[in-house]
Amino acid sequence: MSGATIQGNILTPTGWVHGGITFDERIAAVQGAPSNPDTNGDDYILPGFIDLHVHGGAGKDVMEGGDAVHTIARIHARHGTTSLLATTMTAPQDEIDVALTAIGKAVRQRGKNESRVLGAHLEGPYINSGKLGAQPNFARAATLAEVQRLEALAPLKVITVAPEIAGHLSLVRELAAEGMRVQIGHTLGSYDDGVAALEHGASGFTHLFNAMSGLHHREPGMVGAALAHAEYAELIPDLLHVHPGAIRTALRAIPRLYCVTDSTAATGMPDGEYMLGRHTVHKCMGGVRLPDGTLAGSTLTLDQALRNLVGLGLPLADASARVSTHAADYLGLQERGRLAAGAYADLVVLDRDLTIKAVYIEGERCDLNDA
Repeated sequence: MSGATIQGNILTPTGWVHGGITFDERIAAVQGAPSNPDTNGDDYILPGFIDLHVHGGAGKDVMEGGDAVHTIARIHARHGTTSLLATTMTAPQDEIDVALTAIGKAVRQRGKNESRVLGAHLEGPYINSGKLGAQPNFARAATLAEVQRLEALAPLKVITVAPEIAGHLSLVRELAAEGMRVQIGHTLGSYDDGVAALEHGASGFTHLFNAMSGLHHREPGMVGAALAHAEYAELIPDLLHVHPGAIRTALRAIPRLYCVTDSTAATGMPDGEYMLGRHTVHKCMGGVRLPDGTLAGSTLTLDQALRNLVGLGLPLADASARVSTHAADYLGLQERGRLAAGAYADLVVLDRDLTIKAVYIEGERCDLNDA
């Protein structure tokens, strides 16, 4: 595609513009006048969505390896996600190796109609076995040498750790120095453990509120550390994992709170049984659970996350930042998550009901019917 132009209400880094955006692989120009999109009936043009926590979709799970990541990237692209982190589960080492090897290949070669796979989010195994959530029980302590070996298989953009595990606090500093975003998650750690981890270079929290010690006014826990000190944290806004009141609390407390799906193989699929790593999970009534009822990821897509945030009262521009720009900034990606000259042409076109009409990834229009 060369020199394509689309028209509408364009969300730029400085606000809404009514006009046109011209692009090929990258954005060449945004032209138009500042406007209030409420004053006309034209489409919205937003930065492509960025999901930093994706386990699956379309019946496929990241831990399968092989071509599963490509299938997952296609279904999420249909819902406006132009780039993502393929996310692993806690598992034996050989299974993690299989998954990361496949992720590494997907990073190097994006297929047609697929989200750009930026790298991996290593959610396990360096977590607390007392706060597994839906993770299989293969939790263990990390070493720098082991993480470096995994990094050779696929770029580890985000790594979740429980900072209270012996040796992890010093490791946080080493991993942060290597450019990884270290997140606190699946943790029984205290408020003080969270503050110490942030001081050592941790930069975020994995699915805030879920699988971490909660907030009490005399024991503020890991949630309290996030609300008091975090600039960034991820949150699952499917309205099942976190109550709307808690979402509003986090939005007021954490300046760059951003949204993830924590999506599973059940995403985009009918009710039934699916795999999440080694676990069999059940999709029913929009939720995904283990046999004991524990929430096990979600069926959320980021277009629905955007609609949920707007439904909670966020202006569309703010909701857009929380499914795109903040995640890009968190990873230091200045060429994604914003509609400005020189940035990748990752665009989502939405109608007035916030339903997706078109998705462009690095300038290429996706076939929204390609499963």
